[in-house]
Amino acid sequence: MKGLVVTAQWDPRPDYTVTEWERKTGKAVTGSSVWRKPKVALDNVPEPALKANEVLLRPRACGVCGSDVHFYETDGQGYMLYPGLTKFPVVIGHEFSGEVVEVGREVRDLKPGDMVTCEEMIWCGECTPCRNSYPNQCERLEEIGFTINGAQAELIAVGAKYCWKINALAERYGSTDRAYEAGALTEPTTVAYNAMFTRAEGFRPGGHVTVFGTGPIGFAAIALARAAGAAKIIAFEVSPVRTQLAKTMGADVVLNPVELQRQGSSPRGAIMDLTDGEGAAMHVEAAGAPTRTIPEMEASLAIGGKIVIIGRAAERAPVYLEHFQTHAAQIFGAQGHSGYGNFPNVIKLMASGRIDLTPIITSRFSLGESVQAIHKATKREDGKIMIRS
Repeated sequence: MKGLVVTAQWDPRPDYTVTEWERKTGKAVTGSSVWRKPKVALDNVPEPALKANEVLLRPRACGVCGSDVHFYETDGQGYMLYPGLTKFPVVIGHEFSGEVVEVGREVRDLKPGDMVTCEEMIWCGECTPCRNSYPNQCERLEEIGFTINGAQAELIAVGAKYCWKINALAERYGSTDRAYEAGALTEPTTVAYNAMFTRAEGFRPGGHVTVFGTGPIGFAAIALARAAGAAKIIAFEVSPVRTQLAKTMGADVVLNPVELQRQGSSPRGAIMDLTDGEGAAMHVEAAGAPTRTIPEMEASLAIGGKIVIIGRAAERAPVYLEHFQTHAAQIFGAQGHSGYGNFPNVIKLMASGRIDLTPIITSRFSLGESVQAIHKATKREDGKIMIRS
């Protein structure tokens, strides 16, 4: 069968110490320090073998994520930009929905024909973090499309416990095609939900929320903030296309930080002006540019405010801790989306019409055109690019 495969050279940076675990497993904890000269190609890959506790899915919609783009893009030394857990070669694609084709003999709650979306974090359920309700910090973590084969392929086998039915979305949208696309947007939406409401425990309705970076995670953060009762949502974005989409998702104001600088202003100044000097109850970092965004967030925190880190970047950010002490403020780090009711809650929000992320889909490609889809994603002209089958 066909699959979109990323390959790269294992070539650790001179100043990176490879651990014994990394050598043994072939996985890089900090991918951007290990993998060099990545390539992406549509290739022939083996069909997945179905285990007793798995379901075989035919992916019907799969989003192109910023992480996929960061696999492909490199720095001046040829190292890929994605800083997280990776193992290559791998079929990419982790934001997806699909139709159940076959079920393993131990599967009880799913049947052929069911419409599902899936978690990307493959947690074991047995290690200490999993047993202590931290599945996203699983010590034996695998990630679909990062360390094991993903959904930009004709078929994928997934453990049944990671699958969530989205039949209710077909009722909401009146179309299986639209339901599959909405289902594929569940994963990035749950990433934002996990960060904002599970990790940071939300904000009080009536608080002001800012979102730095309006890619798909940022769009989801805006929609969720609107559904949760934010009084004013302020977003920061440089792309004209994404600026308009951010407004469609519910942002009250979208500002270009580059233009603010040209005008002698700054994000912190704009936030304080727009909130009458109160500041933001919650800042969402979805840009992956903490050296530039964190100082602006820090200077515009409301009393008791929260900074939520979702964007990924392999760099340290300057933080003035005194400001957090005097403002009773906090920083929350988040990765993943599993556990805590994140997936079913997001699906229910979609099925009820409280949030609708489908307007951010601006381009669609077939699996046969998936390499072109990755190339287009590097231009950052789209909201969400979707691979359809």
